[in-house]
Amino acid sequence: IAGLDPAGPLFEGMSPTDRLSPDDANFVDAIHTFTKQHMGLSVGIKQPVAHFDFYPNGGTFQPGCHIMHVYNHIAQYGITGITQTVKCAHERSVHLFIDSLLHNDKQSIAYWCNDINTFNKGMCLSCRKNRCNTLGYNIREERLPKSRRLFLKTRAHMPFKVYHYQFKIHFINEIQGKQIDPTFTISLTGTKEDAKNLPITLVEGINGNKTYSFLITLDTNIGELIMIKFKWEGTAVWENIWDTVQTIIPWTKGTRRPGLIMKTIRVKAGETQQK
Repeated sequence: IAGLDPAGPLFEGMSPTDRLSPDDANFVDAIHTFTKQHMGLSVGIKQPVAHFDFYPNGGTFQPGCHIMHVYNHIAQYGITGITQTVKCAHERSVHLFIDSLLHNDKQSIAYWCNDINTFNKGMCLSCRKNRCNTLGYNIREERLPKSRRLFLKTRAHMPFKVYHYQFKIHFINEIQGKQIDPTFTISLTGTKEDAKNLPITLVEGINGNKTYSFLITLDTNIGELIMIKFKWEGTAVWENIWDTVQTIIPWTKGTRRPGLIMKTIRVKAGETQQK
């Protein structure tokens, strides 16, 4: 059984005998695409109901189905425009499954993770011990004693596949008592293609001596990563970018002012498992 955004109202929190559950077939998987309440509406079920439960983009609103589009839909369809917005995210599960049939060369991979916040930090991109699986028709069928929640990001349209990367950067903030909130972009050069000016915003400011992890997704396969470029943008906190951003090797042999040091960068590709 493949559950495509199984119904939530009257089923959320019910016992396995009263809703879809792993006991209903030899193998059950489910794709959750609209589990969050909006305007008093709750369409899909949020709790795990299968051997493998997939939560594209966290299982809430999907790319291209943002709640802000409801105003455009109301203008176009009248009050029924509200249902058009809900329908978009709810039916995305169907389109994701169809996508897995139409694009055999672009199968979407999802990763076992405790929650979406941890996943958004790129900390779950492991395929060891069957911790990842293919979304849709080509799923690896495996009966598990407990439901497994898998997360992934997608595009707004077919083919939905994106490529997941974890970036771990170790910063040293030498400015005592001052938190730095940098905004920067990353450009990646691969053996096949380039990806330029990807915006990165750290959820938390940089304090002390710490490693920060975050997730980056690409719409295209750039091949093997061969070069990374960073572009920093100054903020009001920074009097001058060159006074606060330092490389591992100082620009001069003389004394420099305390600043922000980028010590190490580690990258992991989810789809290839390369580091």
